[in-house]
Amino acid sequence: MQSAGSTWFFLQKTTDTGVDLSRANEWLPFTVPDWSLDLLAVGVVVLVAWSVSRLLVRLFSRRIARSFRRPSLTRLSIRGIRVGVFGFALLTILRIFGFSLGDITLQVTVLTAVLGVILAPIVSSVVSGVFLLADQPYEIGDMVELADRDQRGFVEDITLRYTKIFTLDNTFLVIPNGTIRERDVINYSAEDPRTRRSIPVVVTYESDVSAARDCIEGAARRVDGVIEGGPNIRVGAARYPAGPTCYIDEFGDHGVRLVLRYWIEEPYKLLATRSRVQTAIREAIADIDVEIAYPHSHLLFDDTSGELRVRQEASGTSPADRPAETDGDASPEPPS
Repeated sequence: MQSAGSTWFFLQKTTDTGVDLSRANEWLPFTVPDWSLDLLAVGVVVLVAWSVSRLLVRLFSRRIARSFRRPSLTRLSIRGIRVGVFGFALLTILRIFGFSLGDITLQVTVLTAVLGVILAPIVSSVVSGVFLLADQPYEIGDMVELADRDQRGFVEDITLRYTKIFTLDNTFLVIPNGTIRERDVINYSAEDPRTRRSIPVVVTYESDVSAARDCIEGAARRVDGVIEGGPNIRVGAARYPAGPTCYIDEFGDHGVRLVLRYWIEEPYKLLATRSRVQTAIREAIADIDVEIAYPHSHLLFDDTSGELRVRQEASGTSPADRPAETDGDASPEPPS
């Protein structure tokens, strides 16, 4: 008796022609095992599914990219096409082995309920992935920073389960979406890649503060990558000068604290640009009457500070030969 797989592979019975194709072994000069026909049918289904998925992706990938204009949604849609094709192929394979559609639906329902309890964290990540794709806090290619880890990188991929970040240290971070939604993520590439940075500079009270401010602004303006000037940059409802600006922040214990604010064109070399700006400031200040302040302390003693007694002992003197200590201002008698 032929199995359901071999019957399906030979198109079962053709009622139009009245030919019973299930008896395929009678047509062949040798006997073919039923399980080999089933495996051959499975291989054909997988091959066809793979070919169809590649064809559909090639036909619709550009149209999908033009429709969404977001790399994350484009990749998700392409993955959906592949999953749909192979899901249909899986149903076909189950039919080969004799499973009816009702049995498949029942088993899928039971399996989904069991996995929903066991795989709750994964389900949570998938739900969070849907919200991430809808809220758009970041996109593929954006430079982001994890505030709690002080680590920057580029978003490499966004799926329904996780977000992959390619760090500036040439490593990968794979963070579940359920976790990353609870963390503070700084996006340096959102809307406008221009980023403002600040550098504190403390000068002494004896320095010419006005000359120091002008010198610091000019030094920062000459650094490559720093925006020299131009129209004000809009941040929300406020507008800020595009060129470097130096303000008096506070009068500290050791000097006047100045703060330089400058905008950089791209946020990809924050540390290198900051280093160049600080180097330019140091070289520029050395040519004017301005001195960088640093913490220092002075200890002063006067008549009201009390007395400090000092006793010098000869080297090699044993403790028994040392003069006895006395209280008050009395001095020990000299030895006879």
